[in-house]
Amino acid sequence: MNLEAQLTALKRQQEALPVNEQAKPACELAKEFEKAGEYEAAYEALAGFWPDRDSEPKLDELDELTSAEVLLRIGNLAGWLGSTDQATGSQEKAKDFITQSIATFEEFQLNERIAEARGDLALCYWREGSFDEARVQLRTALDLVSEEDYDLRAVLLIRTGIIEERRQRLQEALGYYYQAAPLLDRSEDHALKGAFHNEFALLFTRLGTEENRRDYLDKALIEAAAASFHFEQAGNLRFLARVENNLGFLYFTLGQCTDAHKHLDRARYLFLETKDLGPAAQVDDTRARTFLAEGKIADAERVSRSAVRNLERGGEQAVLAEAMNTRGIALARMGHQARSRIC
Repeated sequence: MNLEAQLTALKRQQEALPVNEQAKPACELAKEFEKAGEYEAAYEALAGFWPDRDSEPKLDELDELTSAEVLLRIGNLAGWLGSTDQATGSQEKAKDFITQSIATFEEFQLNERIAEARGDLALCYWREGSFDEARVQLRTALDLVSEEDYDLRAVLLIRTGIIEERRQRLQEALGYYYQAAPLLDRSEDHALKGAFHNEFALLFTRLGTEENRRDYLDKALIEAAAASFHFEQAGNLRFLARVENNLGFLYFTLGQCTDAHKHLDRARYLFLETKDLGPAAQVDDTRARTFLAEGKIADAERVSRSAVRNLERGGEQAVLAEAMNTRGIALARMGHQARSRIC
């Protein structure tokens, strides 16, 4: 069933239900759209409760627990939308909605819901570059989630691995991914499996670079292929583009710059198709690094300048810091030492 048909079916279903009972199918459909990377469709599914993205949700007719479920879904969506369109303050808004949901889940002592919400809150902190806060949320969530909830536990382990990898604690990240792997064997969630293989590929790329291990880089290629397969199965075009960007990074690491540019071309095309300004800027950062590897310093500075300018509009400080570092290197190699230190 296509997106329009699914939204139409949802509206028809909701017509026969009281407002409080309309929330559950709306949240379920929005979550499925999120997994497919269809954030605008997810917003349409929740529009009855969040008609204006710049305003507070409309929850007056919902009971307390239903309000918490809607706030969690809206908070997640606010974070994803902010990441794609680089909206100022989007992660703060997302954190506020999710934090409100956690307060209610704690009141009702719903550990699984608390764990999921804290895992989603950690994602917002990660986007901001607040890694310590993200780790606290994930540690708390892992303590709460049951061993039988395979998918949620895998999500939390993968996100913990991401945080450790971004902090350059690569062996610790590897350990978390190895813990997640057997859980995914029991999962049927292609989006989740794609995320696992994509992050595993990125980790093997960094390990291969730091330890000068070609076998790790070969593993990265295998993991990237697996990620592409699962994202295709999930119908997630946005995350397919992320895999292409990571492949661009991998091939530039291997010194195969022509192949790197091919993957970066495809990644940027896909991101512009989905109007994802933030991820497209991340592709520009990877391309700038590739230009640096080729000795094309002026091109690297030009592209990295564009990446920084676009990323400054949003609240994702982690990726902005990486882009600023790339630009600083380019400026230094051009002889602009004072300007490079500002970056």
